[in-house]
Amino acid sequence: MVYKKKVPMRKCLGCNEMKPKKELVRLVRKPDGSISIDLKGKVSGRGCYICPNIECFDNAIKGKQFERALETEIDEEVIIMLKEYVVGDKE
Repeated sequence: MVYKKKVPMRKCLGCNEMKPKKELVRLVRKPDGSISIDLKGKVSGRGCYICPNIECFDNAIKGKQFERALETEIDEEVIIMLKEYVVGDKE
């Protein structure tokens, strides 16, 4: 008997849609408090996901979804770094 492998689904902070984990970008707050982009999805810490498009990014920033999901304040430099990654990923 052939079993289908379950695809992990995660919710985007910008559009609130459930999408496959591999299609989303993960932002993680590490145990030491630093915030970074998790490219492999394996870094330990509190994470949140966003679609790699600018509309979802703007919605998440406007609604302070990153701060709420990561339970911390986010510096402007981290937001700029994430925006460059999202915009760069789109091109």
